[in-house]
Amino acid sequence: MIKKNYLFLLYLSLFFSLALQSQEHSFGIKGGDFVYDGKPVRIISGEMHYARIPHQYWRHRMQMLKAMGLNAVATYVFWNAHEPEPGKWDFAGDKDLAGYIKTAGEEGLMVILRPGPYVCAEWEFGGYPWWLQNVEGLELRRDNEQFLKYTRLYMDRLYKEVGNLQITKGGPIVMVQAENEFGSYVSQRKDIPLEEHRAYNAKIVQQLKDAGFDVPMFTSDGSWLFEGGATPGALPTANGESNIENLKKVVNEYNGGKGPYMVAEFYPGWLAHWVEPHPQVSAASIARQTEKYLQNEVSINYYMVHGGTNFGFTSGANYDKKHDIQPDLTSYDYDAPVSEAGWVTPKFDSVRNVIRKYVTYELPPAPAAIPLIEIPSIKLTKVADMMEVIGARKPVQSDKPMTFEQLKQGYGYILYSRHFNQPISGKLEIEGLRDYALVYVNGEKVGELNRYFKNYSMDIDIPFNSNLEIFVENMGRINYGSEIIHNTKGIISPVIINGNIIEGEWEMYQVPMNEAPAVDKMDRSHVYELGAAGKIKGRPALYTGTFNLDETGDTFIDMEDWGKGIIFINGINIGRYWKVGPQQTLYIPGVWLRKGQNEIAIFEQQNDKVHSEVKTVKVPVLTKLNVN
Repeated sequence: MIKKNYLFLLYLSLFFSLALQSQEHSFGIKGGDFVYDGKPVRIISGEMHYARIPHQYWRHRMQMLKAMGLNAVATYVFWNAHEPEPGKWDFAGDKDLAGYIKTAGEEGLMVILRPGPYVCAEWEFGGYPWWLQNVEGLELRRDNEQFLKYTRLYMDRLYKEVGNLQITKGGPIVMVQAENEFGSYVSQRKDIPLEEHRAYNAKIVQQLKDAGFDVPMFTSDGSWLFEGGATPGALPTANGESNIENLKKVVNEYNGGKGPYMVAEFYPGWLAHWVEPHPQVSAASIARQTEKYLQNEVSINYYMVHGGTNFGFTSGANYDKKHDIQPDLTSYDYDAPVSEAGWVTPKFDSVRNVIRKYVTYELPPAPAAIPLIEIPSIKLTKVADMMEVIGARKPVQSDKPMTFEQLKQGYGYILYSRHFNQPISGKLEIEGLRDYALVYVNGEKVGELNRYFKNYSMDIDIPFNSNLEIFVENMGRINYGSEIIHNTKGIISPVIINGNIIEGEWEMYQVPMNEAPAVDKMDRSHVYELGAAGKIKGRPALYTGTFNLDETGDTFIDMEDWGKGIIFINGINIGRYWKVGPQQTLYIPGVWLRKGQNEIAIFEQQNDKVHSEVKTVKVPVLTKLNVN
């Protein structure tokens, strides 16, 4: 009997082993083609980032991609999301990268992994952890011993998380990108020898291999930037290249005269900044270019196919000569085929109709949209004077203003305060403002400074025995270009009044806002019933309230009547709002709401008018500018 049971168990073991082996696949580059299970395959992929979507919605969005006709999904890996502090790793919830990849495999999608370590992505600091700037001797994106030490630790930890999900181990990951748009950076950092750039790029490829990644690797650059971005051992792919002949010519030049040919970033939309019009790309033009690629056996990755949202403080910023900073919106809708809330768009339908002509597999119908709700009125019942709340905290004292990084604070706000025993007046100058400030004298707002407009100065009059208070917001670190190496926040230069550098006795009050402020834990003298809110007009305020729901669903909170700030829903920071637009509503995923009582907290920086309620709507407003 024992022998029979043993044989039966052995049979079961062999059966399941064979079953698992039968599900394994292979992927490689051979004869100028991508080859899947020994047969040439064209990749039709879409970029979609796990950390910009609630994990409860991942499968729904994957099914949207399948319905559009895609056979792969690409994602960046955000180093700073996973290592918020040195050696402290987080791969849970919306950061469960392995869970995201497994879901893609279950939905029949290949996965293209883009771990950087630099990713751009309109993401805070291009994916780098802010604390790297505190490491002595470290230089970003260079053949630098300290930098490469930390990138190696990141690559090794990443491999432990997802290495077994490569196709060589039975998983869905078919390719891994080394670095990202490095050729663009090389073109901007001509102060560094090309040989050093190339040495650094090669070392990133080697670190990935040393960690254990053994699927094909690739680089991703504009076709005119391959000289600086292409590197041996990685397939060069061309971002945004619409000219098929040029695409093949330049890839052949850097890949031994053969393909495969891939546009790793094909843009169906574009990124958007605060204070600027939201770019729009026509569905017809994207459909035409899609057909052009598919007719010519070019593989593509739509960047983005579904953008999602820059929740919390995750949005980054750009830089140009006209504006010292161009902060990105909270919404990362990107005018993509799948909207921010996961809806089918006309662009989705147009692209799907083209793709279905060139594939042999059946396209499933798109899954139903997540249910929508509208909340006509959310009553706000209490308001806290945040100047008083913040001022009751213990400050850090210094002879000079300290940066966020010096204070070991990544995000949020800092209140800089200095007492003057003697009167002083004249021009207040803060050339090193990073990035937005409200200025107060004895608690009364006297002005606003704004890095976007290069507004670094104002006239000021500080009476005898008075306090100057400068409330500074970090609006997101630069994520692209050579200015990425200049990314400290707060006040990073001397404060000057009437030509005099103001030193001595500065106090810094830290306001990281890494969790929702709890009104019930604040001093009662700092919290008012809404009827008395007029007392703190013009001062940063925290409005709170509760609302009850019989059913949950996605919705959009309307903030057009407000000033500038952030919102917490049931303790989750859903992102920044700013009346200048073009974004006037913030997306609230239904999975973050609950039946019964819900809590809202709105941190309003400007507070130029008193608010008693807020509402939600079913249609987002992302293209309305309110700029004088």
